[in-house]
Amino acid sequence: MKQRDDWHLTEALHYEHGRADPFAAAVRATRMPMVITDPAQPDNPIVFCNESFQTLTGYTLDEILGRNCRFLQGPDTDPLQVARIRQAIEKGESVDVDLLNYRKDGSTFWNALYVSPVRNDEGEIRFFFASQLDVTDRVEAQKVIAEQRHQVQQEIERRTHDLKMALEEKTLLLHEVDHRVKNNLTMIGSLLRLQARSIDDPKITAKLEAMLERVDALATVHRRLYQSEDIARFDLGSFAENLVADVIGASGRTEIALDAEVESIMIPSSQAAAVGLILNEVVTNAVKHAFADGRPGRISLRAYRDGDSGRIEIADDGPGLDPDAKSDGLGYSLINRLSRQVGATTRWSDNRPGTRVEIILPVTT
Repeated sequence: MKQRDDWHLTEALHYEHGRADPFAAAVRATRMPMVITDPAQPDNPIVFCNESFQTLTGYTLDEILGRNCRFLQGPDTDPLQVARIRQAIEKGESVDVDLLNYRKDGSTFWNALYVSPVRNDEGEIRFFFASQLDVTDRVEAQKVIAEQRHQVQQEIERRTHDLKMALEEKTLLLHEVDHRVKNNLTMIGSLLRLQARSIDDPKITAKLEAMLERVDALATVHRRLYQSEDIARFDLGSFAENLVADVIGASGRTEIALDAEVESIMIPSSQAAAVGLILNEVVTNAVKHAFADGRPGRISLRAYRDGDSGRIEIADDGPGLDPDAKSDGLGYSLINRLSRQVGATTRWSDNRPGTRVEIILPVTT
């Protein structure tokens, strides 16, 4: 049935030209489905709909007029969205929702529904105007995107879990390796000490003792590595303080005091052994030469970040380092070789009194 005089509503809406009004003609002809409901009647029924609405829903004009819009709802229509519409109408407010509706043949479509009150000059609501738009393609596309996003998220979580498990296994393996290396170094140190007791030559014994100190320093490095949760980085700052304290303690020189001021300095774990040996050589040299013959004194340690570099400063208040002994000693040669290996710079200077050694090396973030 064609719409004929249903547009008498335009008179109530103050359209002076009735059927000839261009707005009325536009509403009838527009491709956007539109309806008008009358809240003054019981159950706020539809009193006007254009042909686009009839085409969208599959219902004829006679099947639509006089019915509440809820006849388009079905078993899968979201009751929460329906409640939003009902509350907006009760409050006389506009509302827009995406609502699953049903056509006459039972097929579904997603309806982008917009409902707005129409008021007269006194501000009273005379009608509700509702426009519809079939947005099924958009909603279905959003569902596909959401499902794909969910699948991607699940895959990310699965791979993250696998990577985490692999990292934990690698961490356990590396910690076990460091633990075993530390134990082996400790055993080597014990064997060398037993051997040293049977040697009567003081020079050979002194050389063995120096080697034992280096073995102990390496064992300390590997002990810190297997105790660390970060397998990629090594905190040189805290290690330096422990190492200096251990060297002083191992010497039995209780009259040597330690002043330490350290910050966290992270270096690659692969450099830990070399830097540990450098520190050991510097501190051992200070204990043996700066405080010879039981001389008491003080060793100061500073460790801090300086831009992209880390700085370790070790100073004593002894008589100062003999230049000839520094340049000819095995320890000095070892420090130079290890410094080049890790890209570090090691400098000696006068501490007035005593000697200051600076170790400058690149650090990680």
